[in-house]
Amino acid sequence: MNEVKASLRDLEQRFILFRQQQFIFIAALDRTRENAHDKTRPVSTIAQVQNYLDHYCNNTTDRRILSMFLDLCRDMSQFCDKLQELNPYSCSPHDVLEKCKVLLSCNNDMTNLRAKYPHDEVNHLSCEESKNHYGAVISLLPIVLDYIKDGIGIIERAQYEAVRNNRCEMQRTAFSK
Repeated sequence: MNEVKASLRDLEQRFILFRQQQFIFIAALDRTRENAHDKTRPVSTIAQVQNYLDHYCNNTTDRRILSMFLDLCRDMSQFCDKLQELNPYSCSPHDVLEKCKVLLSCNNDMTNLRAKYPHDEVNHLSCEESKNHYGAVISLLPIVLDYIKDGIGIIERAQYEAVRNNRCEMQRTAFSK
């Protein structure tokens, strides 16, 4: 579990670095959407961001920040896979981890996704940007991180319960002899 927590800390640090560059990310999306003549449609899927990167990205800064976003999405998805492998059968965080996997799938339409308190990423956007273009893509990573933390909490509680039940079972066996 220590390895899992270290991996989570790494993901959180990378997310913080990404969040600090949110305006660069928005500017990169804006430029690539303009190059794609796609200014009317909101950014609603990870595949759309990948398409902008692959076909409409003209400068290194935009390429770097879009790649950072896509790498974080990929790594969070792989981390969810790892958590599902760790999951004891006695509990089911599958619902939160499955939500992560659905949110992080390439073609998932996240148009209506919005991060809520305590996340203020969307609050930094103008109303028009927030409502119409970037609110979903900006909200994705903080929501997924919250789900991952919930999944880890569920797994930890289940492991604690399993150890406690095992200890109680051993004590019962010792008293019955």
